[in-house]
Amino acid sequence: MKTRIAILPGDGIGPEIMPQAVRVLEAIGQVSGHTFELTSAQVGGAAIDATGFPLPQETLELAKASDAVLLGAVGGPKWEGLDYERRPERALLGLREQLGLFANLRPAKMYAPLIEASSLKPDIIDGIDVLVVRELTGGIYFGKPKGIEEIANGHRGFNTEVYTTEEIHRIAKVAFQAAQKRRGLVHSIDKANVLESSELWRREVIKVHQNFSDVELRHMYVDNCAMQLVRYPKQFDVIVTTNLFGDILSDEAAMLTGSIGMLPSASVGATVGMFEPIHGSAPDIAGKNLANPIGMMASVAMMLTYACDLPKEAQLIETAIQKTLEQSYRTKDIEGPGTTLLGTREMGDQIVKQLKELVA
Repeated sequence: MKTRIAILPGDGIGPEIMPQAVRVLEAIGQVSGHTFELTSAQVGGAAIDATGFPLPQETLELAKASDAVLLGAVGGPKWEGLDYERRPERALLGLREQLGLFANLRPAKMYAPLIEASSLKPDIIDGIDVLVVRELTGGIYFGKPKGIEEIANGHRGFNTEVYTTEEIHRIAKVAFQAAQKRRGLVHSIDKANVLESSELWRREVIKVHQNFSDVELRHMYVDNCAMQLVRYPKQFDVIVTTNLFGDILSDEAAMLTGSIGMLPSASVGATVGMFEPIHGSAPDIAGKNLANPIGMMASVAMMLTYACDLPKEAQLIETAIQKTLEQSYRTKDIEGPGTTLLGTREMGDQIVKQLKELVA
């Protein structure tokens, strides 16, 4: 079997963490008999510097011709002065739109050895396992009209929050199907008390739920959800919500685990999935061998599950990460008393070592 993977390191710490992902893939390939055909391309700020565009046509065509995309990170202060349509982040929106990636899956799961790294009390976060299912190609990020226009006393900026029945049905279906494989509970998050788009969202999610009688559906306003994630996160199993609300809530859920550098994500929908850590490009630590590669390596595990049908191999990566943390190895963002501080490459060394020992 062969999987064609587009490797897009991107900006900031992306070129540092991506080699660790490649090392994991190579180790898995050796033990699974699965072939990974890797082709690299530029995206984001690096692509702007080289071609003038954040998502060159060559990169887009590579992504479309692949079975999966591994993305590092994009963006940084170097490109913040560019026109909005030419900024690195437009590459992300372009890939999501062109590849039909309408569902973003972001797990927030507590690694037991890191329970003290969270800012919340251990009894609050012990055992949390939340999956945020975020709608990715609709809502206020893509709705029209949008823009900035002159008015009599200055300017007016405007964006449009819009959803259709089809968009809501397909993301709700993803959430209910995910819940069937977990604890069987979905919280649908909206602001139906003040937003018409949310009123439609709630109505249509209820319709889809009629086909999933084995899953419990609960509704919650977004402001209450933000509070409840901090107050009692163990009440959540699967959270499904809009593009904007999901962008915010998934980052909040990530920080429950102690570091945003720990967690992966999968963007799926059509035939090509995109897998990336949820952290940004972290330009302040780029090139210093300080970045945590675990989110990137865990993204490989999600890719093996969703794009390669290799769930056992994915679990090997998760186990290797767990065992490395149990031995008190840490990067700067998760270090604590009695731990051994490692750089990006050295943490990769330890996880790959554990992975090879698991399959020896």
